[in-house]
Amino acid sequence: MILDFDLAFQYGIGTKRLKEAVKRNLKRFYGDDFMFELTMVEWNILRSQIASSSWGGSRYQPFAFTELGVAMLSSVLSSDTAIEVNRNIMRAFVAIRQLMHNPVIHEVKELQNDVYKLRQYVEDIITDQNDINEDTRMELHLLQESLAELQVKNKPNKPRKPIGFIQPSDND
Repeated sequence: MILDFDLAFQYGIGTKRLKEAVKRNLKRFYGDDFMFELTMVEWNILRSQIASSSWGGSRYQPFAFTELGVAMLSSVLSSDTAIEVNRNIMRAFVAIRQLMHNPVIHEVKELQNDVYKLRQYVEDIITDQNDINEDTRMELHLLQESLAELQVKNKPNKPRKPIGFIQPSDND
């Protein structure tokens, strides 16, 4: 809810002019879902909460506008701001209608499905990679065992001749 004097300020007109425009077009605001006038009790409670002085302000209770009323008011007023607000509201309605005819939900579902497939694909690759790593570990283990067996079998019984420049003496 927004009060008439706040809307008047936002639309760049006087509160009196706003109320006149509403009263001239009262059929457009019929029903509490567009606008209603605060009771004196409601207005006094609200006025005490917003700390306005008792001598200033309006003598009449303000109108309270719903979002439907704000939209309707923008079509009734002729200030530049009201016209711009009304044009933006019309653009929003057209954009919503286009979204209803071409809902984004289908695109989101497609993206969710693609992400699911991609996740499955990555999990399959990781599983295959883990299998390959396990196979490689087994092959390396077998290779190490084979090399160890070959070292034991091919161990020379006689000492090898040392390599290098120092010749061993015959006493060694």
